[in-house]
Amino acid sequence: MSNNLVDARQALEGSIVPTFFRYLIPSLVGLIAMTSASLVDGIFIGNYVGVTALAAINLIIPILTLLSGVGIMLSIGGSVRGGKYLGEGDTAAASAIFSKVLLVLGLYGMVVLLLGFVFKESLFAGLGASKELFPIMSEYYLVILPFVLVQLIMVALYFFMRLDDFPRLAATALAVGALLNITLDYVFIAVFEWGLAGAALATGLSQALSLLVMIAYFFSPSRMLQVNLIQKNWGEVFQAAYNGLSEFINEISGAIIAFICNWMLIQRVGIDGVAAITVVNYLFLVGFMMFFAISDSVQVMISQNYGAGKHDRIRGFLKISALTIATLSLSFILVLTTVSEPLIYLFVDNRDSPEMVALAKELVTYVWPLFLFSGFNMLISGYLTAIHLPLQSGVVALCRSLILPVGLLLTFYYLLADHLFILALPVAEAFTFVLALMIFLRHRPKKFNRVEGQRLSL
Repeated sequence: MSNNLVDARQALEGSIVPTFFRYLIPSLVGLIAMTSASLVDGIFIGNYVGVTALAAINLIIPILTLLSGVGIMLSIGGSVRGGKYLGEGDTAAASAIFSKVLLVLGLYGMVVLLLGFVFKESLFAGLGASKELFPIMSEYYLVILPFVLVQLIMVALYFFMRLDDFPRLAATALAVGALLNITLDYVFIAVFEWGLAGAALATGLSQALSLLVMIAYFFSPSRMLQVNLIQKNWGEVFQAAYNGLSEFINEISGAIIAFICNWMLIQRVGIDGVAAITVVNYLFLVGFMMFFAISDSVQVMISQNYGAGKHDRIRGFLKISALTIATLSLSFILVLTTVSEPLIYLFVDNRDSPEMVALAKELVTYVWPLFLFSGFNMLISGYLTAIHLPLQSGVVALCRSLILPVGLLLTFYYLLADHLFILALPVAEAFTFVLALMIFLRHRPKKFNRVEGQRLSL
């Protein structure tokens, strides 16, 4: 038995707490490094290009999020399916779904590039941007779009490499790319003064470097997952997509919510409102990425133990995950309620845009309660995906990221003055938590351990 195969048994046989952190820490390092690069993007753009440029990027984000949604859905859904196969000892089936996901994402990426260039201005107009903003948005969009294919393949490799017990290599690839992004941000934006085009080029090149580092995985003799271009049963790709339904909902819903919030803030406050919510998003980004890392890491462990029928271990991984999320949530709330103002000043100069800074501080006071519930909602949704309950996971994701936020935003927009409608976001997260908890209790490990046949067949 290869050393990698022995290591891979850690998810099935290793002690709960050490195994949990063995998977989580590399994921946290990689994702936090990537998040830090995004934060540095915002700092350089806000300080060297201006508040309008920050707003322009926030208007583009829904497009990029929609384009990447399919990649996230297939990558997570496919890796969860592959995890179940590995838990059952079927390495060939796990390799097959890995190959199909890579091939489909490659084709999807090429189609996206073509359509993205052809319908550029229609997309900008649909996002509510005025024609005066088109040149600023194009400056970023035209440079970043060709790298979408790179990002799609990189995301797929990231999830499957971690499944194949290469979490350190996956994390290293993201960290190296993040360091390059930070360096190039300084060179392209601060030194060369290339503006948004420089920011986009820095991001794209950093993603390309991450992908190059990940390619080392294919030269490892100890990897279990193999790639074969000749495949059958392509319908399995749709089943994998169904497994990743909740993640797709999260991605596209995030784009929709961003669009609605941008539109409402433009109507009520103007372009300063979009810039303010952009800064707030940057402040919340680290916390949400940590929650995502926990949910994502525990999926790898739960999916394999689900395939092996080891439900006691699933309960153990859920307990340590929930405790970690609770600790992080309280920490983030403490930071946001005490030192949000100095953090905002990292992105803008108060002398240049005092109104925007004041608005950003006020928005933080409205939305910090998101941290009371969001991490647990992500964990429950990820758990349901890992045990092959995509419908239930999709319901949680749909409620927390689309149905409740949209419904409450529209309601609060017409009932409340100014920008108080933003309160809809934490209220929606709280309502979702109640629903998610009810679904979890119905499908908790103890429940499906007692009832024969509770696990869904593929």
